Amino acid sequence: MKKSIIWIALFAVAQFMQAQTPVMETGGKHMPNEWIDKDTGHKVIKLTRRDGINMSFYFHNNPFIGNKMVFCGGSRKGEAPNIKGQEIYNTDAKDLQMYWVDLNTLKIEQLTHESSPVKTEIVCARTKEVFYQIKDSVFSLNTETRKKRLIFVFPQGERSDITTVNADGSLLAGVFSNPKEAEIVKAHPQKSEFFNMIYEAKLPRTLFVIDTKKGVLKRIYSENEWLNHMQFSPADPHLLMFCHEGPWHKVDRIWTIDVVKGGKPQLIHKRTMNMEIAGHEWFGSKGDAIYFDLQKPRGEKFYVGKTDLKTGKEISYELQRNEWSVHYTTSWGETLMAGDGGSATSVAKTSEGHWLYLFQPKGNKLVSTKLVNMKSHNYHLEPNVHFSPDNKWIIFRANFEGQENVYAVQIAKDRK
Repeated sequence: MKKSIIWIALFAVAQFMQAQTPVMETGGKHMPNEWIDKDTGHKVIKLTRRDGINMSFYFHNNPFIGNKMVFCGGSRKGEAPNIKGQEIYNTDAKDLQMYWVDLNTLKIEQLTHESSPVKTEIVCARTKEVFYQIKDSVFSLNTETRKKRLIFVFPQGERSDITTVNADGSLLAGVFSNPKEAEIVKAHPQKSEFFNMIYEAKLPRTLFVIDTKKGVLKRIYSENEWLNHMQFSPADPHLLMFCHEGPWHKVDRIWTIDVVKGGKPQLIHKRTMNMEIAGHEWFGSKGDAIYFDLQKPRGEKFYVGKTDLKTGKEISYELQRNEWSVHYTTSWGETLMAGDGGSATSVAKTSEGHWLYLFQPKGNKLVSTKLVNMKSHNYHLEPNVHFSPDNKWIIFRANFEGQENVYAVQIAKDRK
């Protein structure tokens, strides 16, 4: 009898708490810390409950250490919020530092306290380190002890940036570019101008790794191509993925290389028709497959491609035009996918693509569920979705309140 009373009481409390969560249109105004999207019925919560700007990681960079999520934060002193949501990703803030948020308690702590701005998206969950760079110097910060150490200083005249860390935290990777690239960008600062010009220039680039314990840099591969978008495998510490950057319909983009053995890079997807594109690639969480946005041809037929790294076998999951997303991602365990949608001016050219999507693979198709209506979001800031470590939430960044913040939408709907 007592147990029945307790369960009834708990149910009543749960119903009361749910009733306190407002059902609202997402964005276009200041939002509460949590609400239910009136168009989808899914709960949305604000993860970064601090003043200023808050920016989560790019879609293929893992931000999690245990149940804490690392993010970049700064202030927006003297600037009024733009409630129409026209602000975009703010890389001009002068005081960016690294923070993390506990996904259970939502408690936020500042990790770095540097006199210069810090922006990094390099986290090793296994060693519990954040890696970052200030000017020519590369550092690591242990998030448990908060001990900081200098790893490497780039020599004068040979400056570059680190971009990824391997699975066991032993190697960082980056690329040396030709100085002529900077000259092209300076003379033609709009991406619509310099992007094709750098591709056509065929200037040499060189991939390198840095040993995080010894502080030694090693060049591993050079080519007269725009080498970019580097990612280490989450499972194999020696496997690095990179791309041939440029107009996607002109490049066989996705490649891997063993950074220890070296040798010839391996092509992951070969284009088979005119105007076919494949890109925005990422490793699945198990490390045995690479996924990518696939269009055959561009803007007409939409897929998510998957290549098995052991066998080379490729699978294509078809989706509808309205479901195309700037970026996709896979869940931990790779049973589900998610996408961040797009604007009317994006590749899919649809006015109905402004949603965050959950995808369930069914045979060779993806079945979608709409999670958040993003019509008040300016897609100049890419939402860049991540599954939470427990696979119960999709985490994303958005400016639908007028400035950058990080949110999470619950995959399951609360029971009424």
